[in-house]
Amino acid sequence: MPTLFKSLAELLEKVESTKKRLEITGMTADFLKRLDAEEVEPAVSMVLGRALPKWSRKTLEVSWMTFSGVLQRITGFEWDVFREAFSGTGDVGAAVKSVFERTKVKKQVALLEKTLTINEVRRLLQAIAGSAGSGSREKKERLITALLSQASPAEAKYLAKIFVGEMRTGLHEGLMEQAVAKAFNAPLVTVQKASMVLGDIGEVAALLKNKGLEGLSQIDFQVFRPVKLMLAQTIDSASDALAEHGGRTAFEYKYDGARLQIHKRKKEVRVFSRRLTDATHSMPEIVEAIKANIKAKEVIVEGEVIAVNEIGHPIPFQHLMRRFKRIRKVQDMVKKIPVKLYLFDVLFLDGKSLIALPYLERRKILVKKAGGIPLTKQLITDKKKRAETFLKQAMDAGHEGLMAKKLDSDYTPGSRGKRWLKIKPVLEPLDLVITAAEYGYGRRHGWLSDYYLAARDPITREFLNVGKTFKGLTDAEMIEMTQRLKELAVREEHNKVKVLPKIVVEVAYNEIQKSRKYKCGMALRFARIRRIRDDKSPEDADTIEKVKEIYDRQFAKKGKYKAN
Repeated sequence: MPTLFKSLAELLEKVESTKKRLEITGMTADFLKRLDAEEVEPAVSMVLGRALPKWSRKTLEVSWMTFSGVLQRITGFEWDVFREAFSGTGDVGAAVKSVFERTKVKKQVALLEKTLTINEVRRLLQAIAGSAGSGSREKKERLITALLSQASPAEAKYLAKIFVGEMRTGLHEGLMEQAVAKAFNAPLVTVQKASMVLGDIGEVAALLKNKGLEGLSQIDFQVFRPVKLMLAQTIDSASDALAEHGGRTAFEYKYDGARLQIHKRKKEVRVFSRRLTDATHSMPEIVEAIKANIKAKEVIVEGEVIAVNEIGHPIPFQHLMRRFKRIRKVQDMVKKIPVKLYLFDVLFLDGKSLIALPYLERRKILVKKAGGIPLTKQLITDKKKRAETFLKQAMDAGHEGLMAKKLDSDYTPGSRGKRWLKIKPVLEPLDLVITAAEYGYGRRHGWLSDYYLAARDPITREFLNVGKTFKGLTDAEMIEMTQRLKELAVREEHNKVKVLPKIVVEVAYNEIQKSRKYKCGMALRFARIRRIRDDKSPEDADTIEKVKEIYDRQFAKKGKYKAN
């Protein structure tokens, strides 16, 4: 008998109400056991907040405006009702559930006899993702209407979370791997390895349901199915990296770009981003470079792509992101923001996985296969001074720092360890003032935990926002900060509270970049609060001139972007 979507919603309600991991994995495992084979992958994907399998090239392409418009039409609610519900929970799904409970949903007559099942929800989501071309928005709206008009308040809550991609129930991918292992009596390490190779725990669960452990024993890399990336830990210096790797290691330039995983089979090439989303359309010159240079029937390589100016110098990361966001008129952007690819690893070649090979051997294979595509600049050394000189050369060339890779390290997809290390010199921290804050999401929904950060204009005495962050403070500090900011509140606008500029915090960041978002024209990239400076008054905060000076110093070594 088909499993009702209501059962999946009930599971997620239970998951949200408990904080015990063993209980979460146990409940989820029991749920997965009861599913039919064709329901397993859709259920796992939706529980994790994904509408479609992770490997699918299709996306829903539904904006919040479209979704909320359908929601408003079928419930007839006033926006004040939704705002009130959202401000009370900080969670879109919970707010949608509240709206459904307080209003009467207008059912579609033709669909009254249907009940939502897991497979019916997946079918409608696939139809929404498949709608393209003229009239696609109207078709998507009709399908969303068909979906929501059949939903109970609890079902609508989790459908909304799937549409906005913010499940946040506490059941993350690591716990799902444990639940899948328990549900199908498989060793956790086997499930984790399979998930790394296939890049999709939903597909792993489906294989176990259909074929058992024997099904997992036969899996290997599949070209055009992105593999989870091996990650690195951060370390303070090149000498620390040498010590960690036994006195000798391979250093590589760490470029200020975007990591790519590139798959090729015969003449077809697909490019995947760090998040394993398909970025092929945005990077046509990368596709052509791989076709022209890598002479292999099948291959999976990794590299870093950077944006460069007209003389080939790296330019800030924000310009590269414009390339990834571009869907139309891609060739225009290719001319305006050219990119350069550096390869650094090879994972799969002509039917054979290479991840168990030592780093040095994989590098040698890559050298032979890369053709005219440059590899990341490398230095293998046991000398501290040579390593420090190499780091300085990387920084002088406008790059972020270095990677250090243990010479005998294998490639472990999805894991973060000390076999790969990042060395990124930190820019001078800034003392900034909190001017406003927003309530957070999930467990932070009752706290003012997303902070607007401002520098001081000594002439106008105005505080100019230069960034925003929710990172850095502990839970206890956020709770205390919430109380302090409420006492300084001057105006509340929906989820945002504007406050008197009284509290100073020390802020770290990766870069200062241009921004139209803020009046000052600059923004901090990857800002995080290092500590609360109660010993400083707002008059002691750093000035906007200092922010500008740091911004300008960045370009003493990094090329500037000139719009065509």
